[in-house]
Amino acid sequence: MLGVMENNRTPLVALPALAEQLGVGSIFLKCEDRRQLGNFKSLGGAHAARLALSRFDASGSQSRTSTTLICASDGNHGLAVAAAAQQAGVGARIYLPHHVSGARASRITDLGAEIVRVHGTYDQAVREASAAAARGEGLLIADTSDDPDDIVVSDVMAGYATIAEEVRFQLNEGGLPTPTHLFVQAGVGGFAAAMAEGLSPAMAIPRRVVVVEPRAAACVAAGLARGVPVQIEGALDTCAEMLSCGAASAPALNILLWHSAAAIQVSEDALHAACKTMEEAAGPASTPSGAAGLAGLVAACGSEEDRRRLALDHRSVILLFATEGIWRNDDR
Repeated sequence: MLGVMENNRTPLVALPALAEQLGVGSIFLKCEDRRQLGNFKSLGGAHAARLALSRFDASGSQSRTSTTLICASDGNHGLAVAAAAQQAGVGARIYLPHHVSGARASRITDLGAEIVRVHGTYDQAVREASAAAARGEGLLIADTSDDPDDIVVSDVMAGYATIAEEVRFQLNEGGLPTPTHLFVQAGVGGFAAAMAEGLSPAMAIPRRVVVVEPRAAACVAAGLARGVPVQIEGALDTCAEMLSCGAASAPALNILLWHSAAAIQVSEDALHAACKTMEEAAGPASTPSGAAGLAGLVAACGSEEDRRRLALDHRSVILLFATEGIWRNDDR
């Protein structure tokens, strides 16, 4: 899986006081709030959109000017696709579930995209976007799929792999200790899979990839337990809005299964608390979605059972990701 390097790498910062507090050797935080658009999704959606448009141009079926990029989103993926559409001079239509805040929706419409509000969960938005593309209304730039060989979803994850490339470079350049554990938040699992694939070969024993999810939307954990994507029940109501997903992406789940990923679920209180903990530890201001990996680490370190299960001790070197910053009126 190849990444797409940007000119400026986002910071990788050490959190020594927090490591001492939690009883681990070192903690490093990759700060994706500094990425273009303020989150990691700018890498995946834009990369996949560019490649899809290139394939469309090569097909010679019709003029690009009549093309619309379509996707479902909890906010950030749609923002990335809208930005790519604006840059390419094509239209964009983004399907958003009802819970997405007005501030996030406004960022998308500010880029000239059309918003379609869906009266349901993210998964319903995925179905409606897919149906629109199937009717020939545009090119689907999905970040999740039931098809394990979906080329667009693979392109999205290849864009995320840029972050893994940057981390490897920064660790080597700084002479920093090799990570033993990744604690990485998951919605449909694409970002977690890209980090597992890109970083596991460079990790030290025990090489543990730990997927962190809200208890109300733990679809990747369900998929890992069954070995296939599972549609979980419920309203998926969580303060970690970007992780409010009901079924794991099949391409991502296959990668996570290959890397024997573990899973941990965290409470709403823990998600909120992680935002404060991250700032107090000299990390960026973030949202419950952006700080969810840290919430998982705090929860695991506070449980003797999880410390044993995940092989966490005073020698462990933890890599976390602040996947988004706070923009305008985003709520915590």
